[in-house]
Amino acid sequence: YFPPPSDNQFEHYLMSHPSIVMAMAEKAQVEEALNSQQQLQAAIDKMGLKSYFNPKIAFVTGPENAKKTFVEYFDYNCAHCRNSFPLVKKFYDAHKNDTRFAFIEMPIFGKDSNNAARAALAARRQPDKYVAFHFAMMAEAGSIDANAMVDAAQKAGLDIGRLTEDVKDPALTKQLTDVHTLARRTGINGTPFFILNGK
Repeated sequence: YFPPPSDNQFEHYLMSHPSIVMAMAEKAQVEEALNSQQQLQAAIDKMGLKSYFNPKIAFVTGPENAKKTFVEYFDYNCAHCRNSFPLVKKFYDAHKNDTRFAFIEMPIFGKDSNNAARAALAARRQPDKYVAFHFAMMAEAGSIDANAMVDAAQKAGLDIGRLTEDVKDPALTKQLTDVHTLARRTGINGTPFFILNGK
């Protein structure tokens, strides 16, 4: 049996072998990420996938009996959402006939994001134009402000007059509150967040 090292000996050993500290930190980070992912998955399982396909929460499209599912939480002013948009669009175009999609507006980047989300919720009332509007907003250069929203609405062929009236509906505020409530219950605190086939 050897006596345990003194604090000074232990510190000297770690200072002489800094790679150990780096490896320990990396291992702790991986374990924390894995634990967080497991907690998110447990919450998603508990909430049930149907929660994310609720038309009061998401714009839902694609076959009802599809075996594949795709859920995305996003903010129109989120750089990472914009970066992932080309892949999302490519996937949608390839799988819109065999996958059930749920697009969920979750504005987290301030007033312009909130206004963009309200416009998208209002656009759901012209359902045949929603996806085109959503993709046009994601494809806009720069931040999504009022001008960008009008530009996207025109590109999507939306009735601008109707959109302008629908965006004033107080019910949209409740919809956004419900989105944030479900996100909190799940543990979702950032965008983009994807749930693919329940995972």
